[in-house]
Amino acid sequence: ELVELFVGEMPERVDALVRLHESGIREELRRAVHQIKGAAGSYGFHAITPCAAQLEMSLKPDRSAALVIRELTELLDLCRRVRSGVPE
Repeated sequence: ELVELFVGEMPERVDALVRLHESGIREELRRAVHQIKGAAGSYGFHAITPCAAQLEMSLKPDRSAALVIRELTELLDLCRRVRSGVPE
């Protein structure tokens, strides 16, 4: 039941990540990525955890925007697959 809730909430999480990235506030985006990292691992979506961890590290102020975009795109891709119920 909790896994279904996690999967059901994923579209909103994806939208939130996109909005936070577009806002340009890296710290808020980093917090959201951190939450997804922990929740995904807890619910068995283990492929998301290292991807989110890498993005979380890349959201430090001194990291390039291109790196953040590349890693965010990868995380969004994985999260969108969760939406369809395909754990990795």
